[in-house]
Amino acid sequence: MQQHGMTLSYGDNGAPHIVEKDGPQYPDAQKACLPLLPSPSPFQASPQELAAARKSSECMRQRGISWYPDPNPVTGEVQQEDGGTSEQWQSLKSDHREAYRTCLPRPS
Repeated sequence: MQQHGMTLSYGDNGAPHIVEKDGPQYPDAQKACLPLLPSPSPFQASPQELAAARKSSECMRQRGISWYPDPNPVTGEVQQEDGGTSEQWQSLKSDHREAYRTCLPRPS
């Protein structure tokens, strides 16, 4: 950012902050530097959260939703692109309401 004319200040934690985000050079500097940022590390689920997510996926399949995917082994999240069609996902709550409520309870 400094190479593109931006002034940086550093907070108590050592993290840099751009001083003049309103400056005319900011859009070009951001465009040039954004690809250099490291990709964010994914949230990592605890072993208990992963076990619960796997149990929920298995529960869905036991209730006839054979296409329901396993969770991501790092985040514990179920991704639509890992199984089922977009139509199946769209109708999941309406066509499989009881399985959805039983296997994927909302956190209290």
